[in-house]
Amino acid sequence: MIGIMGLIRTESASATCVAGSLAPDNLPGMAIAADGGTVIFRIEGIALRSVTATVDDYLMNLAMAEEVCSLCRAGGLNDMTHLAG
Repeated sequence: MIGIMGLIRTESASATCVAGSLAPDNLPGMAIAADGGTVIFRIEGIALRSVTATVDDYLMNLAMAEEVCSLCRAGGLNDMTHLAG
C-alpha cells in the first residue's frame, strides 16, 4: 500500500494557543505543533478518503481555535454568545 503524508503550515498570531487547542484531537498519524508564529500540522495515512476527511475537520477546527485564541488575546471573551453561530 502507498502511504499518504501531508504538511499544513499556517501563520498565526496565537500559534501556541491554537496548537494547544487542537492537540487533544490528535489521532494516530497526526501531529500538531507551534513553531514561533506558525502552526504545523502533519498527517499520515493510507486511505485518501480518511486523510481528506481529517484535513477537512482540522481546517474547520483550526478556524474556530484561531478565532477563540484571538478573542482571548484581545480580552474579548466575556460574552461568548457570538461564537455559537
